[in-house]
Amino acid sequence: MKTIKQTYHIKAPISEVWQALVNPKYIEEWGAGPAQMDDNVGTQFKLWGGDIHGTNIEVVPEKKLVQEWYSGNWSEPSIATFELFAEHGGTRVEFLHENVPDQDAKDIEEGWKDYYLGPLKDFLESK
Repeated sequence: MKTIKQTYHIKAPISEVWQALVNPKYIEEWGAGPAQMDDNVGTQFKLWGGDIHGTNIEVVPEKKLVQEWYSGNWSEPSIATFELFAEHGGTRVEFLHENVPDQDAKDIEEGWKDYYLGPLKDFLESK
Protein backbone atom coordinates (compact mmCIF):
# COMPACT_ATOMS: atom_id res chain seq x y z
CA MET A 1 0.00 0.00 0.00
CA LYS A 2 1.17 3.51 -0.83
CA THR A 3 0.77 6.96 0.74
CA ILE A 4 0.25 10.11 -1.33
CA LYS A 5 1.02 13.58 0.05
CA GLN A 6 0.19 16.80 -1.76
CA THR A 7 0.01 20.48 -0.83
CA TYR A 8 -2.12 23.09 -2.56
CA HIS A 9 -2.13 26.87 -2.08
CA ILE A 10 -5.54 28.23 -3.06
CA LYS A 11 -6.28 31.94 -3.39
CA ALA A 12 -9.64 31.67 -1.64
CA PRO A 13 -10.79 31.84 1.99
CA ILE A 14 -11.01 28.65 4.06
CA SER A 15 -14.82 28.91 4.11
CA GLU A 16 -14.94 28.65 0.29
CA VAL A 17 -12.42 25.82 0.14
CA TRP A 18 -14.43 23.93 2.75
CA GLN A 19 -17.62 24.36 0.73
CA ALA A 20 -15.84 23.08 -2.37
CA LEU A 21 -14.97 19.91 -0.44
CA VAL A 22 -18.36 19.22 1.18
CA ASN A 23 -21.16 21.03 -0.68
CA PRO A 24 -22.58 19.05 -3.64
CA LYS A 25 -23.40 22.26 -5.52
CA TYR A 26 -19.74 23.37 -5.42
CA ILE A 27 -18.46 19.84 -6.07
CA GLU A 28 -20.57 19.56 -9.21
CA GLU A 29 -19.37 22.98 -10.40
CA TRP A 30 -15.69 22.00 -10.22
CA GLY A 31 -16.31 18.64 -11.86
CA ALA A 32 -16.87 15.68 -9.50
CA GLY A 33 -20.63 15.38 -9.94
CA PRO A 34 -23.13 14.07 -9.65
CA ALA A 35 -22.24 14.23 -5.96
CA GLN A 36 -23.77 13.28 -2.63
CA MET A 37 -21.81 14.88 0.21
CA ASP A 38 -22.07 16.96 3.38
CA ASP A 39 -19.90 17.73 6.39
CA ASN A 40 -21.34 15.31 8.93
CA VAL A 41 -19.52 12.37 10.49
CA GLY A 42 -21.02 9.13 9.19
CA THR A 43 -22.21 10.57 5.89
CA GLN A 44 -21.83 8.09 3.07
CA PHE A 45 -20.76 10.12 0.07
CA LYS A 46 -20.59 9.52 -3.66
CA LEU A 47 -18.60 11.43 -6.26
CA TRP A 48 -18.77 11.07 -10.04
CA GLY A 49 -22.11 9.31 -9.58
CA GLY A 50 -20.61 6.69 -7.25
CA ASP A 51 -17.33 5.86 -9.04
CA ILE A 52 -15.70 7.14 -5.85
CA HIS A 53 -17.58 6.52 -2.62
CA GLY A 54 -16.97 6.27 1.10
CA THR A 55 -17.76 7.65 4.54
CA ASN A 56 -16.84 10.80 6.44
CA ILE A 57 -15.05 9.51 9.56
CA GLU A 58 -13.79 12.79 11.08
CA VAL A 59 -15.06 16.31 10.52
CA VAL A 60 -13.75 19.53 12.06
CA PRO A 61 -15.58 22.23 10.07
CA GLU A 62 -13.28 24.44 8.02
CA LYS A 63 -10.21 22.66 9.44
CA LYS A 64 -10.13 18.91 8.76
CA LEU A 65 -12.01 16.30 6.77
CA VAL A 66 -11.08 12.60 6.99
CA GLN A 67 -12.81 10.11 4.73
CA GLU A 68 -12.74 6.40 3.95
CA TRP A 69 -12.45 6.16 0.16
CA TYR A 70 -13.27 3.29 -2.17
CA SER A 71 -12.57 3.18 -5.88
CA GLY A 72 -13.21 0.37 -8.31
CA ASN A 73 -13.15 -3.04 -6.64
CA TRP A 74 -11.00 -2.17 -3.61
CA SER A 75 -11.65 -4.64 -0.80
CA GLU A 76 -10.70 -2.16 1.92
CA PRO A 77 -10.84 1.62 2.04
CA SER A 78 -8.05 4.09 1.65
CA ILE A 79 -8.04 7.11 3.99
CA ALA A 80 -8.12 10.64 2.54
CA THR A 81 -7.33 13.52 4.91
CA PHE A 82 -7.76 17.18 3.97
CA GLU A 83 -6.38 19.77 6.42
CA LEU A 84 -6.97 23.48 5.82
CA PHE A 85 -4.80 26.36 7.06
CA ALA A 86 -5.22 30.11 6.53
CA GLU A 87 -2.12 31.39 4.79
CA HIS A 88 -1.22 34.63 2.99
CA GLY A 89 -4.84 35.68 2.43
CA GLY A 90 -5.76 32.25 1.07
CA THR A 91 -5.81 28.62 2.12
CA ARG A 92 -3.14 25.93 2.26
CA VAL A 93 -4.56 22.44 1.82
CA GLU A 94 -2.42 19.62 3.18
CA PHE A 95 -3.66 16.40 1.64
CA LEU A 96 -2.75 12.86 2.71
CA HIS A 97 -4.09 9.71 1.05
CA GLU A 98 -3.12 6.51 2.87
CA ASN A 99 -3.62 2.82 2.14
CA VAL A 100 -3.73 3.29 -1.63
CA PRO A 101 -3.29 -0.03 -3.48
CA ASP A 102 0.17 -0.21 -5.05
CA GLN A 103 -1.14 -0.94 -8.56
CA ASP A 104 -3.39 2.17 -8.48
CA ALA A 105 -1.07 4.63 -6.71
CA LYS A 106 0.40 6.36 -9.77
CA ASP A 107 -3.00 6.92 -11.39
CA ILE A 108 -4.56 8.02 -8.09
CA GLU A 109 -1.74 10.49 -7.42
CA GLU A 110 -2.17 12.07 -10.86
CA GLY A 111 -5.94 11.94 -10.48
CA TRP A 112 -5.82 14.20 -7.43
CA LYS A 113 -3.96 16.81 -9.48
CA ASP A 114 -5.92 16.43 -12.72
CA TYR A 115 -9.47 15.68 -11.54
CA TYR A 116 -9.92 16.70 -7.91
CA LEU A 117 -7.75 19.20 -6.06
CA GLY A 118 -6.39 20.81 -9.23
CA PRO A 119 -9.85 21.55 -10.68
CA LEU A 120 -11.15 22.57 -7.24
CA LYS A 121 -8.30 25.12 -7.00
CA ASP A 122 -8.90 26.38 -10.55
CA PHE A 123 -12.64 26.74 -9.88
CA LEU A 124 -12.20 28.73 -6.68
CA GLU A 125 -9.50 30.96 -8.08
CA SER A 126 -11.59 31.82 -11.14
CA LYS A 127 -14.70 32.85 -9.13
